[in-house]
Amino acid sequence: QVQLVESGGGSVQPGGSLRLSCAASGSGFSINAMGWYRQAPGNQRELVARITSGGSAGYADSVKGRFTISRDNAKNTVNLQMNSLKPEDTAVYYCKVEGFKGTFWAPFSSWGQGTQVTVSS
Repeated sequence: QVQLVESGGGSVQPGGSLRLSCAASGSGFSINAMGWYRQAPGNQRELVARITSGGSAGYADSVKGRFTISRDNAKNTVNLQMNSLKPEDTAVYYCKVEGFKGTFWAPFSSWGQGTQVTVSS
């Protein structure tokens, strides 16, 4: 079983910054991609940023130039540095990991519990 623990959400004024962190724990697994998604009230969950084990990162157009995703493969952690935050960034942010686990090295994905980010003056 792969467990994810997120931290770093909170409230900030427009133009401010927050840093989200997610740590994966457990045994018998290997992580390929790690990413952050968000879901605002009434909206579908959407991809914010995703990074592969090789360090290749992709971003939603709405956050390019403002958000930076990074990971530590040795620690199985992924971070999201969010700068120049806007009210429309307000949402619950979820960490997601994808990889392989178990005796037969089956593919899996796991979600974190979510952390609230609120951008408001």
